Parts: sequence; C-alpha cells; structure tokens
Amino acid sequence: MKELEPSISSRTVRVAKLRDFTRRAFQSTGLSLADAETGADVLVTTDAWGVFTHGTKSLAGYLRRLQAGGLRSSGRPTVVAEGPSWAMMDGGSALGMVTSTSAMECAVAKAKSTGIAYVGVRNSCHFGAAGYYAWLAARQGLIGITFANDRPSVTAPGARGAMLGSNPIAYAVPAGRHRPILLDIATSTVAGGKVAAARARGERIPPDWLVDADGRPTTDPADFYKGGALAPMAGHKGYGFALLAEVLAGALTGAALRFAVGSWIESDPALATGHGAAFLAIDPGMGSPASDFPRRMDLLIDEIHSAPKAAGATRIYVPGEREWEHHEQAIARGIDFPPDVLESLDGAARLSGQDLKTLFD
Repeated sequence: MKELEPSISSRTVRVAKLRDFTRRAFQSTGLSLADAETGADVLVTTDAWGVFTHGTKSLAGYLRRLQAGGLRSSGRPTVVAEGPSWAMMDGGSALGMVTSTSAMECAVAKAKSTGIAYVGVRNSCHFGAAGYYAWLAARQGLIGITFANDRPSVTAPGARGAMLGSNPIAYAVPAGRHRPILLDIATSTVAGGKVAAARARGERIPPDWLVDADGRPTTDPADFYKGGALAPMAGHKGYGFALLAEVLAGALTGAALRFAVGSWIESDPALATGHGAAFLAIDPGMGSPASDFPRRMDLLIDEIHSAPKAAGATRIYVPGEREWEHHEQAIARGIDFPPDVLESLDGAARLSGQDLKTLFD
C-alpha cells in the first residue's frame, strides 16, 4: 500500500467536497454534468452510509474504464421493449450508476400507474451499492427491490470453484416517523475485499469465508487466488438467492451470464462487461390506502424496537438504521476514511488531473 502524507491520511473529508471532487473526476472523462452528478451522488451517499467497499473507493476503477472505452461517457440507457408494468433497458455501456438510476426511475413511474413494475437491464456494468437504487423508490413512498449479477466468485454446495457472482440483493421500505428500512447484502458470506484485506495483513480468516480449489473450507486467504471461491451466505440458502438474482438480472434481461460477465476490475478496461440488473417498485397504496402504510410501518418498527432484549443488548436495530446514523454523522462532521480508501482516491485524483489535497482545503 502506497504511503500517504500524514496530513492527508489523518484528516476528515467533508461530504460536499467529496461530492465536488467525484463529480469533477467523472467529468474529466467526458461525462455530462448530469451523469457526473448522478455517479457522484451514488458513490458519496454510499460512503456517507459507512459502506466504504462500494463508495468512492471504486472511483478510480470506473475512471479507467471510462478513459479506455469499456464504459462509454456518451452512452445512454434506452428502453428497448416495454409494457404497462415492465420494461427492458439496454445500458449502452454507460456508467452503471446512470443506467441503474434511470431504470429504477422507470420502475417507479410505471408502478405508480399499475401498482407494481419490473425493469430489467442488460449491457451495463458494476453499479456500486444496490441499496442506493432501492432507496430511490423509498424516497418516493414506494418499496424498492434491486438485484444484480456479477462474474462468478462464490461457490455452491458440493461444487469446486466459483459458480455464481456475489450477486447482491437490496430492498428499501418507506415508513412515516422512521427512516426507510434498508437492506443491501451480497449473497456470499463476506465480500471478497475482506479476504484481500486479510491477505494483505498476513492474517488467517474464519473457516466459513472461503473454500480452496478442492471445495474444502480454508483459513488461508491466499487460497482465493489459487482457484478457491467465496462461500455462499447460509450455505444453500445464499446459493439459492444468488441464483434468483442471476435469473432476474441476467437470464431474463439478456445480459451476460456467469463467466461471460467481464470483471469490471481485472478485465480489459476497453471492453464492455455485460452486467445485468433488475429493479422492482411496489406502490403500497395498491391494496389499501397509501396513507395507512407509513403508519403501519412505524408500528412494526416500534414493536421491533420495544421487543425483549438479550443479555447485554441495549438496542434492536432494523436494517438500515446504522447506515442512517452514519449518514447523519457524515453530513454533520464529515467522513473519516480508512487508509485503503484514501489510497484509491489518490489514484482517482491522478487519473482525473486533480490534487487529493483539495479534499482537505
């Protein structure tokens, strides 16, 4: 890991400065102002949630693909087929965040008319945090659900080697007094980045994170790079959900499947990756008065909060509450990034002709 100046590695980044930095970085590749702002909002919001694996840490990777042509700065997502409550969209190799935002907005608009809608995407790329797009629906009072596929890195029960991607699943549910419930999970036990970090530190890993090339549990993170694979969360259950994501985001949309999906990190940045995604929106008012749903959600959340607690526990969280707390702190006080994110941001600064120090001025 490259050493950063102490004045950089130990300082807090203000959200507004990070947003401006990220927008300028995207614009340096030829992205329009609107598309650059969309990409910046996805990544910076994710960082503000405290999910550093899918925020601006990925910016340098996107910039390389935009500069090389695998992502097209002029690419536009287009609807290629549709009905009253569904649509299929070709991403045009545009920035994944731009295509995905457009797709969920389309799903929301259709769901407001029909009650529920599905929008599938092909010819896209890695889109950051799936939960962001589910939240787009929740911001408008709808339930949002997001799926995506990826190049295989996760095994299946009884298999040797990788079978499916870590195919994320996310949902967001609006409430009234409470912030939206928000869940965003990979279908692997852990993210591959945690295995890489353990390897870099020379540490062993828990035996349920990884299998070696023969399909046996291992505590050596190096086995991931010798034909091993991540373990699916909860065994066959995680594998089953990953396969559902592959169906809805890949098989149904016409996107690339399994090893036909390019690695957005490691494959030739001049080539499209062919990722697929799926976006669903549900209008809570389709079966009962819409005004009643927020109250019922508040009641549900309140009951969970007030449930009996285990010894030593002080609070029962619903999904997303920790992220919203991080978000409020980030807006008020800024974001304290770990060194690996700052290193990646330094790379993004160099790729976009900026100085990382501007984040701390």
